[in-house]
Amino acid sequence: MNYVFVPGAWHGGWSWHPVAQRVAEAGHQGIALTMPGLSAGDGAGEPRLADAVTYLVEEVERRDLTDVVLVGHSWGGIPIAGAVPRLRGRLRGIVFVSAFVPRAGESMADAMGPEVGAFLRATIEASPDHTVSVDFESFRRSLMPDEPENVQRLVYDLLVPQPGNYMLDALDTVDFTGLPIAYLLAERDQALAAPGAELAARVGVEPVLLPGTHETILTHPDEVAKALLAFTLD
Repeated sequence: MNYVFVPGAWHGGWSWHPVAQRVAEAGHQGIALTMPGLSAGDGAGEPRLADAVTYLVEEVERRDLTDVVLVGHSWGGIPIAGAVPRLRGRLRGIVFVSAFVPRAGESMADAMGPEVGAFLRATIEASPDHTVSVDFESFRRSLMPDEPENVQRLVYDLLVPQPGNYMLDALDTVDFTGLPIAYLLAERDQALAAPGAELAARVGVEPVLLPGTHETILTHPDEVAKALLAFTLD
């Protein structure tokens, strides 16, 4: 089995390393990707959502992977959904982990509601490099509440600005027909664009609850890896 991990907004492949290592210890391959524009120093250019989808597809094809499980965290649910039509013959399943499940024509900014969406658009428009960042207080309160401040600070310092087009672009089509799907939901997640049960219902499943908050892939990698393996090995 080949697990291909896609991180959320502001995050790189590093955020999936603890889970990927545990998947590898179980005898599978774990590949944690960083989307274009989300490595430190990637400032040049303004990647579109289509670029993230193409990068994901081309990495799977370049490595000639089959029996692939695409795993997306948070915003990462969008590019994995976009990659499905182009990778369908290589896929074993799809797993959303406290992730956004997109609908055709709906951007991340749209999904956040009119007020937050308008704030995102204004922030991106005003940014000289067309990105959007998150301040520490918002990160601490929404993405990683109740964790020790030194841990919050460590993770926050690893974040980079999110390419604005990743939040403003939408997929033209979304089609998961015929694919096994799981939705893993951190039970104390406060950062999702909609209730986790509602997002899971979009793909016709009940959420599997995990301990922790939105950053459960970093704070509870044992539980995340165990749930991934239970789904894909059933």
